Amino acid sequence: MLNSKRKGNITEVECMLAFLKLGYNVLMPYGDCERYDFVVDIEGKLLKIQVKTSSDSHINDGYIVFKCANKTTKEGQFVRHLYTKEQIDYFMTSYNGQCYLIPVEETSTEKRLRFTPPKNGQLKGVSFAKDYELEKMVKIIINS
Repeated sequence: MLNSKRKGNITEVECMLAFLKLGYNVLMPYGDCERYDFVVDIEGKLLKIQVKTSSDSHINDGYIVFKCANKTTKEGQFVRHLYTKEQIDYFMTSYNGQCYLIPVEETSTEKRLRFTPPKNGQLKGVSFAKDYELEKMVKIIINS
């Protein structure tokens, strides 16, 4: 059984490999002291990426979800830290062989990526996974 740290390491490697397969350089900070996991160089644009492992516990409802905050302890109490645009540019996750790149400003404490529309028909504020596929997002980044 894989523990959460090993699952996170696997997701991180999958995400870095996806960029490498597209021909982009990946840079890793020394140690484990930064808010980002790696930096990718897309045609001279250096982007800070924070990788999160998705949970598929809601896949029967049509979506995956990942946390967009981390917890630390301070004086015996859990403290939640959200990520800011100054710390990272994008969150990245993978599911079923596909990687997704999500701008940090489009997240809150968690992010849901839908594969199917909600059963109630609500579409406002819904994020569809297909819109965040790595290849599509890289094209947007290049053209921005």
